[in-house]
Amino acid sequence: MFEVLPRDAHNATLLAHAHPSDWQNPRTAGTYNLVAVGGGTAGIISALGAAGLGGRAALVEKHLLGGDCLNYGCVPSKALIRAARAFYDAQQLDEFGTRAAPPTIDFAAVMERMRRLRAGISHHDSAQRFAGLGVDVHLGAARFTGPDRLEVGGQTLRFTRAVVATGARAAVPAIPGLVATGYLTNETVFSLVELPRRLIVVGAGPIGCELAQAFRRFGSEVSLVQRAPTILHREDPAAAQVVLDQLRREGIQVYLGAETLEARRSGDDRLLKIRAGAETHELVADAILVGAGRQANVEDLGLEAAGVQFDARGVQIDDFLRTTNPRIYAAGDVAGSYQFTHAADAMARACLRNALFFGRARLSALVVPRCTYTDPEVAHVGLTPREAAERNLAIDSYRADLASVDRAILDGDTRGFAVVHTRRGRGQVVGATIVARHAGEMIGEVSLLMTKSLSLAALSETIHCYPTQVEVLKRIADSYQRTRLTPRVAGLFRRWLAWQR
Repeated sequence: MFEVLPRDAHNATLLAHAHPSDWQNPRTAGTYNLVAVGGGTAGIISALGAAGLGGRAALVEKHLLGGDCLNYGCVPSKALIRAARAFYDAQQLDEFGTRAAPPTIDFAAVMERMRRLRAGISHHDSAQRFAGLGVDVHLGAARFTGPDRLEVGGQTLRFTRAVVATGARAAVPAIPGLVATGYLTNETVFSLVELPRRLIVVGAGPIGCELAQAFRRFGSEVSLVQRAPTILHREDPAAAQVVLDQLRREGIQVYLGAETLEARRSGDDRLLKIRAGAETHELVADAILVGAGRQANVEDLGLEAAGVQFDARGVQIDDFLRTTNPRIYAAGDVAGSYQFTHAADAMARACLRNALFFGRARLSALVVPRCTYTDPEVAHVGLTPREAAERNLAIDSYRADLASVDRAILDGDTRGFAVVHTRRGRGQVVGATIVARHAGEMIGEVSLLMTKSLSLAALSETIHCYPTQVEVLKRIADSYQRTRLTPRVAGLFRRWLAWQR
């Protein structure tokens, strides 16, 4: 029987939906059109899509339906981030001419709210709902026993097509003494009911930065340890610098280029010894949170028996999301570098087209934005300048700062900028980065341009509400339009207008 801590009514509701204790797996006979292994976003979309199109589909999950997103990722983390932002904003009221008593944080209430909201959302991913939509839900560990079959709960499920969507888990760095010392990951941090007074966060990628800032805003003393010389190393360096400056402004101690040497316990304290540059530090905390990357869930699936090749990075797929077994596809975190819920959704839809309808949807054709939900947020789509240079692609870059946007000034949200990259001498958008409080809501306009192969000029011709922060993109598009006014074109305009006088 599965357990989600703490034991309360909200987590009981979550379990009743995501892994009901009285669930009886359906008896199977015949062959499924599609079996999805893994009950996260990619598996759910695959199974529901196949059933909704008239096929016979099964969904297999050994742990909790909803996957990381519902249980340990997007849903609980964004609930905490929103609470932390509300508390932070309440402390900035003087800036807006507002007076109130100093706010206090009730961490237990914050976590109870998160569990309540997560439980309320969980019905969307419930076993009962999927069964009602025509999917055979099998709760238990799946293991492939051949190229067209797998076992779960003592039954053999035969299929014409399958999708491996088993996701990924937190990668634990090989720090001497870490296991004995004890640590948190994204799978355990949301079970906390008391706020750690001191917290060490190992890893300054999206998860590490988001949770470091949230816990600092709740009142923890936070140390952020990063092996790389910068945080958010995948992002535009200028974007990462804006976030780094904000984290330090809020009082987070950030150690960059740091080597973790040893972890140990001393009474109730957890100690982490690091070397940053020429200096050695011994950090002391009540808890250590590991956010140092992800590891694909490929163990104990019997992939060898199915003829599916895999390695430490996950299941190997081609551009059509096929594994080395043409009957079996893979989607989501287990199958690529796009480790986002929305990417898993898009990959699953591509799998459906290719697996069931001889489609030719390509992984490389997907335009996948990403967002780190720090404050300010960092959203990106397409290529960075570094990636463009690696591909020998010449680009033009157009940038505008939020400090020049009226709504951002009025909101007090002037930290950040937007930059859009186009093919040199053309308006074709190849990438963009936005750093703003609501960057994740804003990046969609650029994603649409790229998906539909529209020019940046189309954004200039689109009317935007005034005042809004997304106007920063309109300014960028106008900057591009001005580059089209070459001296020759300007001369022609002047002569034309002179003739009209």
